[in-house]
Amino acid sequence: MTDLKHDWLTEGMIDYEYKKYILLAYLKNIREKFDLAELYPFLSDLILHYKNLIKVKENKEVIYESFPKSISKADFQKLQFTYKRMIKDDELMDELESIIAFALPKLEEAIGLGKELFDLVEENMEMEMIGLTPIYSKEGYVLVNQDASRDVEVYRYQMSVLEHSNETFRAISTTYVGNDFQDFSRSYEQIKLDLAKRFWELPNPATFLVISKMKFPLPQTVLPVAKRLLVRKLTEINS
Repeated sequence: MTDLKHDWLTEGMIDYEYKKYILLAYLKNIREKFDLAELYPFLSDLILHYKNLIKVKENKEVIYESFPKSISKADFQKLQFTYKRMIKDDELMDELESIIAFALPKLEEAIGLGKELFDLVEENMEMEMIGLTPIYSKEGYVLVNQDASRDVEVYRYQMSVLEHSNETFRAISTTYVGNDFQDFSRSYEQIKLDLAKRFWELPNPATFLVISKMKFPLPQTVLPVAKRLLVRKLTEINS
């Protein structure tokens, strides 16, 4: 099992042993991914499942909302009544509460392992800007170098700002450009100049260098952590 459906708690048979089996199989796979130093998307999925269970625990109406509703319009009122009656079923609710009580500490433990891995990656990662800071920095390039190798992975990034419920969220999207190399005759500054010549729409691109002192899986671990660092850096620059 490689994933856990968002409605795993209420999908199918609501039985403590059955749901316990599903959850433990999922967590076993997650731990295997963490053993391979793979963070994404596994840590974020764990946190999402944990938050969902907390909501369910605090609000029974959320349980009602999470039941499948593949129904026809004609049967809507009848099935709505059935769902509401299920919420009032003490035996069913006891079973769900037992499942949640088992699941929450297991998810917490797995999240803790993921955060330890995240911290290890972040502690061994450095970010710096190549050249001067341009006026426009919401789009540019990220150069990634791992374990003192000559290989440099080049990504183009774009930052978007989302407003929701009086809160501001910043997100980074990346597109892989290609593999480059760096040595005494070819510096990171030269790579930046070559990118500006190749992609004329960004004549003076904001370019960041990410150096990971240890080697980790690039798309699953290094890039997600680097994007978090980049969001922080760009927030400072644009604040």
